[in-house]
Amino acid sequence: MDRIAAPALAAAGPEKLIARQDSTVAIVAFVGLAAALVLLFPFPPILDYPNHYARIWLLSGGIGEQPFPEIYAVDWNRTFTNVGIDLLATWLGPLVGADRLARALLFLAIVLPPLGAICLHRTLFGGRHHWQTAMLSLSWCATMIGGFINFQVGLGMALAFACVDLRLQGKNPALVFAWRLAAALLLTVMHLFSLGFYMAIVCGLEFSWRIDIVRSKPGLLRLASRLALALGACVLPLLALYLRAPALPNAGGNGLALAWNDGVVLIVMNLLSAITTYVPTVDVVLVLPLMLICTRAARAGDIRMHAGLAVAAGGLLLLSCVSPRHMLGTGWISWRFPIMTALVAMAMVCPFANLERRQALLLALIINLAVFGRTGWIGWNWWLAQKDVAAVETVLKKLPAGAAVLPLEHDSETVSGFAYSSRYFFMREETFWHLPTLAVPFSHAFVPTLFTAKGKQPLSVLPPWSEIAVPEGNLLSIGVLSCPAMMQEYKGFTPYLSDWRSRFDFILVANADLSDRYVGTFMPAGLTLIEDAGFAKLYAIDKAIPAEPPSIPTGCAGAS
Repeated sequence: MDRIAAPALAAAGPEKLIARQDSTVAIVAFVGLAAALVLLFPFPPILDYPNHYARIWLLSGGIGEQPFPEIYAVDWNRTFTNVGIDLLATWLGPLVGADRLARALLFLAIVLPPLGAICLHRTLFGGRHHWQTAMLSLSWCATMIGGFINFQVGLGMALAFACVDLRLQGKNPALVFAWRLAAALLLTVMHLFSLGFYMAIVCGLEFSWRIDIVRSKPGLLRLASRLALALGACVLPLLALYLRAPALPNAGGNGLALAWNDGVVLIVMNLLSAITTYVPTVDVVLVLPLMLICTRAARAGDIRMHAGLAVAAGGLLLLSCVSPRHMLGTGWISWRFPIMTALVAMAMVCPFANLERRQALLLALIINLAVFGRTGWIGWNWWLAQKDVAAVETVLKKLPAGAAVLPLEHDSETVSGFAYSSRYFFMREETFWHLPTLAVPFSHAFVPTLFTAKGKQPLSVLPPWSEIAVPEGNLLSIGVLSCPAMMQEYKGFTPYLSDWRSRFDFILVANADLSDRYVGTFMPAGLTLIEDAGFAKLYAIDKAIPAEPPSIPTGCAGAS
């Protein structure tokens, strides 16, 4: 393999002065710390995780417990992709338990992407460079805090498979083609975006180390043929599964339902999703030293780069800027590409491989402070969120089995300071939207927002429960119950709001210790407070319609 020659030290001293770098201890320590966080905090402030947990519990055997045989059904013909955790829940859940499996999957979603990048870096550059420790910082990004578990695990799988692919290059072409078919099939089942990520990396690796391959016509033709074979092997399993799929992800019959990052500010913010978690300013401060390491190494001439992966990273960066934010009923599509770009970008370079012992120790210190400082920041937010989880668990104890629960929230104004930082992430998205779905495993109750999207999940809702369920949903303000304009705005895509008083038994309000921006703490007549746990409140619904006309709070004017 034609590698770029490593630059000499500015002052060429004896070879023995070049320190031997080793990132292994830091990597093992990080993996242990991530495992400890997952064990200590059963429901961290990760947006989709409680919803995934409830589905894992059902698929692990909970669907056979009353009242769920009359509410849910499993149909594997509904989808062919995005089902990695669903398959594992079906196969392993009954053996190891839903809770252990859910935590294991969360742990893998955290550690697999950076470990895959580290594996690729070691395969490319050899050695255990301190720069590999810096890649651990990419464990924490918007897609991780968003709880995109299939996607995150798929990224790690794609990087690990690329390492195998790299080692197979130059061997029997039939063996390479068969390997890529198998890898593409596994990645397609896990998550469609992970297949695309794998294809981008493989194309970059086929491009080779040097850019001058494009200056030779024979070399360019050989490259084109290798790329065509690689892409063909990756596309075949996808095409086969697509042709037999009865359903694809959709937007509820609303066409493509495209939403774009239309503006420079939104595009820049989207790019920052690769590093941002709960408070973007904190993340930028903790990641900035890692960025400066690369710029300093480039100025010093002590940096190596894989040209093919640089081209792949450039393509992923372009997709980060032009991809839609939402499409086909799938949210935050544009978030997926910046983290892919960052993983490839960090794996494709090797800064400061030639340092004296003192300089190497300083480099290791800076990187470790940045990485473990950021992980400590994550841990603090996870600890902070546990009182909110405890509040939800407290009110769930008051729910009888078989109850229908309507989840809502106090949609507060912007909250400043760190006291509530764990409740929001990135572009002020709430991390607690799906906590009410824990009513499914904890109380054997029905919640209308469990993930059951056709084309993405094998779980479906049976009639008549399907009349008050949505395939994907979040929490709406309590104002929707009192403000006619808000009800009119939302009822088109939240049909469970129609005739809510007669269809639901209880209302669970999250973020209840803060005032709602529209109606404060006002609740309609006919609701009885059953439990007030601070962050969470539980109300029983009087199904008899109040005789008096409902009063409309003055704050409803701001909701129209």
